Amino acid sequence: MDARTVTERVRLSRPELAVLVSGIASMGLEILAGRMIAPQFGSSIYTWGGIIGVFLAALSYGYHRGGKRAKEDASNDRMARLFLFTAVYVAVLVFAGDILLRMTAGFPLPSRFASLPAITLLFGPPTYFLGFISPYAAQLSQKDGLGEASGHVYALGTVGSIVGAFATTYLLIPSLSIEHIGLVFGLLSVGTALVLFRPRLDRERAFSVVAVTALLVAAVGSGAVGVAVEGRVVYQTQTPYQELEVVDVQDRRTLYLDGRPHSAMDLDDPSRHVFDYTTYFHLPFLFADSEDEIDRVLFIGGGGFTGPKRFVEEYDVTVDVVEIDPVVVDVAKRYFDVSESDRLRIHTTGGRQFLQETDHTYDLIVLDAYRKDKVPFELTTVEFMRLASDRLDEDGMLFANVISAPSGPASKFYRAQYRTMAQVYPNVYSFPTHASADVQNIELVASKSETVVTEAQLRARNEQRDVGVDLSRELRTYRRTEETSDVPVLRDDRAPVDDLLDPMVGQRYVVDDAEAENATTTPGQSLVVAARVTAVG
Repeated sequence: MDARTVTERVRLSRPELAVLVSGIASMGLEILAGRMIAPQFGSSIYTWGGIIGVFLAALSYGYHRGGKRAKEDASNDRMARLFLFTAVYVAVLVFAGDILLRMTAGFPLPSRFASLPAITLLFGPPTYFLGFISPYAAQLSQKDGLGEASGHVYALGTVGSIVGAFATTYLLIPSLSIEHIGLVFGLLSVGTALVLFRPRLDRERAFSVVAVTALLVAAVGSGAVGVAVEGRVVYQTQTPYQELEVVDVQDRRTLYLDGRPHSAMDLDDPSRHVFDYTTYFHLPFLFADSEDEIDRVLFIGGGGFTGPKRFVEEYDVTVDVVEIDPVVVDVAKRYFDVSESDRLRIHTTGGRQFLQETDHTYDLIVLDAYRKDKVPFELTTVEFMRLASDRLDEDGMLFANVISAPSGPASKFYRAQYRTMAQVYPNVYSFPTHASADVQNIELVASKSETVVTEAQLRARNEQRDVGVDLSRELRTYRRTEETSDVPVLRDDRAPVDDLLDPMVGQRYVVDDAEAENATTTPGQSLVVAARVTAVG
């Protein structure tokens, strides 16, 4: 077989190219949908199930409509116009996607279905347009027989989907913002339309190509329209795991992950606790028999490294930090005054993987990898709790920063986590960080020691010991028992974390300021998480 024969076999006709690109674009938009929807509705199994379902429904309806019209309407010119329609809608997504998300967030639907209107409005139409391409291309195919033509179209579309999935996941998302990824798919659609218009590229068709291209560029150049929190975004990127932003407001710098505040730093005093819940990280030093009993600490979850920095500064300890996202580590070093040393070592890997591979033991493990709407289930199960216990010394402790409500329907995740930890550790204590029943940070201390530590003992130790922070206010919420009969023990083979988190969807998440004397929701003392950062200034 000569080179010319190989080239002829590989060369795609214009309908075949259209099918390939439609597969790339549809799968790329599907993955992009997860990034756009997550800051408003979370990234639970319900969100992803909704995305997959809406895309399949839109594609199948496009296949159906396109198949019925293919005999009369199928042409390269019609396919070109479908790609232009897709590009126009992508421009709308780039420019107004955030505001459209917020418009659909108020529909009175059960929380697990809350994302469906947004997914349908934002991604249903362009996916529907792309669904027409395959039946049109099959109608125009030069293959012999219906079976061969259909099989060829299915194969090309699937290959395109594979390319779109890998390119978006491994190349575009780690490298570009959401707006620029949208621009890539918009320009890809316009470029395909241009190829399909040839050789009949008259003035009208050329004008439509130029106009849609200009619309895309203008949408990206003008910036997204949306609701932004006050402040200046000093850094913004898409990591392999999440959307990341660093925002400065006066003397406070905050790390936002998927639109929600994760860590904060006082620019004038980088080691000061800004968010109230981080002061609770010091509680294990009161639970220990003596304050110098803890000298090896492991943090699972880095973020802005508030706890690790303060521990190294305040105590004679060595700290290992496990953070799965390398971009978060780079940002912490660049913007949050974090530097590695003999006493602060950073490991870029998963928390459970690190515990499985390390041969070190610790006096204290701090689990700070949970978020309100995104919890790695593998860090919640009884098997993980046993693994953590195996890596703790004889009287070691596991401290978990859980985001949940302390009571009511939205408390299910907290109580399931409490029950799961109690399967492994003789004593589990909890400390809600806010006086209300709102979703908040709840701190769990699980001890391998059989000896119960009472609230009175903790108060006495707080008076006697210098642990770097006065914890008298934090001790007021001491709990040692919890009603858990109606929630499951989380296991590797059954950990319905998304179902337990579901009642929290749409509820406000309150984070108190560490300088507030009382847990309130007055301005300047607490932060109610209700807005996503979208504007760069």
